[in-house]
Amino acid sequence: MLYKKNIKAGRIKIYFINLIILITLNFTTTVFGSTNNGKIVVIKILDKVNSKNSTLRINIGEEIKFNDLLIRPMKCRNSEFDDDPEITAYLQVKDLTLTNKDKVFIFNDWTFSSSPSLKPFDHPIYDIWLTKCID
Repeated sequence: MLYKKNIKAGRIKIYFINLIILITLNFTTTVFGSTNNGKIVVIKILDKVNSKNSTLRINIGEEIKFNDLLIRPMKCRNSEFDDDPEITAYLQVKDLTLTNKDKVFIFNDWTFSSSPSLKPFDHPIYDIWLTKCID
């Protein structure tokens, strides 16, 4: 009887150790970032002065210079459970013309393809909106 209790306790202990390892691995990949897995973010940029519309394809984690902007997508996700899929991306945008070193990013947040006004990119010259994520 005591032998069976020890076996059950050992199984439970191993289960919890495996669970802690999985949670730790998941936490480290979400906090410290994982590889881009070949994902590409497609964004459109409107130059309000010239009325020109440009489409950029940027790999996750790469930084691209577009005129006076440095754009870096950090994450990109397509929802899997909706009939009308939602595309979200975490973008960091720097304006190279700003000399104020206190504010590093002019935009550093999640953006949504279905409602870009939810977290608007506020810039006097450019508008940026997310169109899709490609695996």
